[in-house]
Amino acid sequence: MLHPDFVLAFREAAPYINAFRGKTFVVAVNGESLARGNLYGLAQDLNLLVSLGVRIVLVHGARPQIDEQLRLRGIERHFHQGRRVTDGPTLEAVKSAVGGLRHDLEAFLSMGMPNSPMHGAHLRVAGGNFVTAQPLGVIDGVDMQYSGRVRKIDTEAINERLNRGELVLSSLIGYSPTGEAFNMTMEEVACQTAIELKAEKLIFLVQGHGLVDADGVLHNAISADQAEAIYQRGIDSEECRLSLPYAIRATREGVVRSHLVSHDDDGALLVELFTDFGTGTMIARDSLVKIREASIEDVGDILALIRPLQEQGILIKRSREHLEMQIRNYSVLEHDDRIAACVAMLPFPEDGMAELACLAVSADRRNSGFGDLLVQHVEQRARLYGYKALFILTTQTAHWFAERGFVAANIEQLPQSRRELYNHNRRSKVLIKAL
Repeated sequence: MLHPDFVLAFREAAPYINAFRGKTFVVAVNGESLARGNLYGLAQDLNLLVSLGVRIVLVHGARPQIDEQLRLRGIERHFHQGRRVTDGPTLEAVKSAVGGLRHDLEAFLSMGMPNSPMHGAHLRVAGGNFVTAQPLGVIDGVDMQYSGRVRKIDTEAINERLNRGELVLSSLIGYSPTGEAFNMTMEEVACQTAIELKAEKLIFLVQGHGLVDADGVLHNAISADQAEAIYQRGIDSEECRLSLPYAIRATREGVVRSHLVSHDDDGALLVELFTDFGTGTMIARDSLVKIREASIEDVGDILALIRPLQEQGILIKRSREHLEMQIRNYSVLEHDDRIAACVAMLPFPEDGMAELACLAVSADRRNSGFGDLLVQHVEQRARLYGYKALFILTTQTAHWFAERGFVAANIEQLPQSRRELYNHNRRSKVLIKAL
């Protein structure tokens, strides 16, 4: 018996599986997430990624675990500018908390995964003094003591382990050349590790579904500039507020993509990585949406976009040969390097007009505003060529275009050469927009 949902999902994941093989992902999980549990699910997903050829560096935090150690030892917490002031007794609590978490993580990562897709998998976990630290020093008159920052990442040693198929486990403790240990933030360690390894992805596992702005809107895919604007307006989630600046910085310093993904939802990491929609927030240095002139290599993608609309009678039939001949009149919109929409601008220079035609957006992106972007693109091009008006012929989308400034017109207002090609059987409505 066939399972079409599985077949479709596997086909959707296949390009990502191929693209990610041999790439380095830095996965950062904070202490809050670890305290909430689901280590089994995380271990299973990381095992799966390594089995698919993904090189994984796992960086873990320990904020609540450190707080608990301080409470048990009767030591008062001290912070300055949001950073923990780490004196000698606090450093011992940090070491104890981090050591306990490391043993827990290694235990879960070493599980045989019975009754799971990873049954029999044996993941080797590597650790070491990969992070060289330096002290923060004195800030505003406050001696931060054993609180530090990243000085250097030993990328050569990490890559040796990754090349052997091992998962590298790192924490928020770094070591100085003088033999001292320093307490750093997990977010900084993960970010700097991803930058220096030239990682494909930096992934923060957080509470919630990703980056939600002050208006309660979840952002699935945004640029670093957009993410920074959201951060400046304020974020309710403390975990996202701590992670987001480092996710932004990583993409601006060479990491291809940063992600904020739910640690609470089982399998969210896999959905984010291996589906078109994802489930969290993906951040890229530049805008993920690009509009460009179409080329002959895009004909197959354009045909796939317009075929469903042709079958519904929304668009007229266009053959591959027709598209190849008219390809210079077409533009495509790419989202994350994949074509998601197209449009054509057919010129009638003798009449000072152009036709906006063949506007199509993939079904899974209909609510992304891509149609508006392409209409604006065509309007800008038409003005550049000195055209005074745009017109469209449509059977089912007249209302949508009317909302965007197109006004009902009659056939006689079309250019003469276009009137001669008008299909009276379709009875398309004519709308015109003055530029």
